[in-house]
Amino acid sequence: MWTYQKALEYPINIKCKNPMLAKFIISQYGGPDGELAASLRYLSQRFGMPDEKAKAILNDIGTEE
Repeated sequence: MWTYQKALEYPINIKCKNPMLAKFIISQYGGPDGELAASLRYLSQRFGMPDEKAKAILNDIGTEE
């Protein structure tokens, strides 16, 4: 029913590897201070807001992050 192909949607060709830059980029996405954590914090906090305007603002911020 399902087939799994381990392939990128957009193939890339890396000419010059830079491990320090890769480590920096990954740290910005993951980890406790990364973009994903911030986005999930905003989106989870919106469920506890009593005001509809505050919910909308947190939803917009979380989606933009």
